[in-house]
Amino acid sequence: MSLHAYLLFVASSIVLVLVPGPDMAYMLTRTVVQGRRAGSMAVLGINAGSYVHLAAAVAGLSALLLASTTAFTVVKWVGAAYLCYLGIRALLSRTPMTTLTGSEMSGRSLRAVFWQGFWSDVLNPKVAIFYVALLPQFIDAQAGHATLQLVLLGVTSNMVAVVINLGLVAGAARITTRLRRSAWVALWLQRAMGVLFIGLGARLAAQKA
Repeated sequence: MSLHAYLLFVASSIVLVLVPGPDMAYMLTRTVVQGRRAGSMAVLGINAGSYVHLAAAVAGLSALLLASTTAFTVVKWVGAAYLCYLGIRALLSRTPMTTLTGSEMSGRSLRAVFWQGFWSDVLNPKVAIFYVALLPQFIDAQAGHATLQLVLLGVTSNMVAVVINLGLVAGAARITTRLRRSAWVALWLQRAMGVLFIGLGARLAAQKA
């Protein structure tokens, strides 16, 4: 792989990360509602989920998923149901998940945010398409070691994503800190998060392979 091709891939990754999507919506919503630590844990969970997709792509499982309409549909509906479940939980809760009274969230709550971000990414079949469709375009077949090239590109993409997303979380947290100090505002932000999650679930369910 040439340096030019690698830098072009990095630039492409930056653009793709900045395009709004379910992952960005999830992490920014967690940040607005629950603060920087929650947003950061959402980013780490999403990033960990991306490595699952990378491993699947390297093993050829993603290609198999995309080749099977049934498998794609099952994963899509499970992911949509999970997002809707998170949204319904947020809507039904009568107390805000957090208000700023010192530390933003407990360790247990942060772990829950991490795993929600992880499964939200893992259960999104569109992420598999990214690895299967885009990464191979930058592999130099004549150079050999295609698997190592694929891993390098995948790790690079994930590192670019985590740096940019943590920066977005920091900015969003700084802007919305005062809003979360009000329990009333925090509750309505949480309800807005619930509506957004349900909307993301419905959008995912409506997507076609």
